[in-house]
Amino acid sequence: MSQHNTSNTFNSVSLISLVYNWRKQLLIVGLGAAIISIIASLLITPKYKSEVIMFPTQTSSISKALLNENNTGKEDILKFGEEEEAEQMLQILNSDYIRNRICNKYDLAKHYDISSKSKFRNTLLYKEFEENISFERTEFMSVKITVMDKDPQMAADITNDIAALVDSVKNDMQHERARQGLKIVELALQEQKAYIKSIEDSLNRLRKMGINDYETQSQAFNEQYALAISKNNTAGIKSLEEKLDILSTYGGAYVSLREKLQHELNQLSIIKSKYEQAKIDAEQSLTSKFIVNKAYRAEKKSYPIRWLIVTVSTLSSLIFALLVILLIENFKETKLSVKIQNGE
Repeated sequence: MSQHNTSNTFNSVSLISLVYNWRKQLLIVGLGAAIISIIASLLITPKYKSEVIMFPTQTSSISKALLNENNTGKEDILKFGEEEEAEQMLQILNSDYIRNRICNKYDLAKHYDISSKSKFRNTLLYKEFEENISFERTEFMSVKITVMDKDPQMAADITNDIAALVDSVKNDMQHERARQGLKIVELALQEQKAYIKSIEDSLNRLRKMGINDYETQSQAFNEQYALAISKNNTAGIKSLEEKLDILSTYGGAYVSLREKLQHELNQLSIIKSKYEQAKIDAEQSLTSKFIVNKAYRAEKKSYPIRWLIVTVSTLSSLIFALLVILLIENFKETKLSVKIQNGE
């Protein structure tokens, strides 16, 4: 134990002695690294950061959230989204639509000094876009948009525009599907109305034949028929027999059509309700996010952090220089040991 402590003390003393012996060289390296890193950091274009933090909503259908009587609360328009909705929002943010809209609106190719004659113009543009614009999900299930740019106002504008485009992209996708659904329901509604009209036309033909209420008429005719027979009213009996004959021939069809009409009217009411819901989903929009904070023009740059660059560069240079010195000293010791062993 004593030998181990002595060895550690010896190594520490040797290292301090080594640093002292090479102090001038290390000082030159440190000063040189500091000066170079200061100059390099001054040449780096400063960038300003803007951020937007927003929560996704959980509502996907306006009609279900507002008009559905069986809504269990899952479609509450005021409810924050969870992990699934946050991931969906990230997918939208990373879409080509948003990237291309921002690149075109702010002419980012020119802003990033990418030549229009470059063979890989789009590749370079998209790389710059990914380096300066990022999206991430926070631990609280919100989504953060971060934009770094040399122009602080542009950074804030791009951030806010991207947040606004989330609604445009999502609403466009949902409306496209909702319009398809609306066409399907509208066609079903037209077919149902046409079918009901055909039933009503058939009933109207039966009514013209004298059948208006099968049950009431049947009871009334039978009572009158019995009365006519009891009075031996030949003309009345004949007239009632004709009516009863029509009633017995077409009465069943009348009852069947009447019940079918009621059923189809109920179905029409359901389809109309679905049509109104589909129409709302196809034509109306709700925001798909809750904005926690909007981006604003940054007053201080966020990049580069010059003191950190200078500190890290200087320390790295000193450590590297110290390793080189150790190699040199070890090489000298090895060379000296070889000479001693050879008796020189």
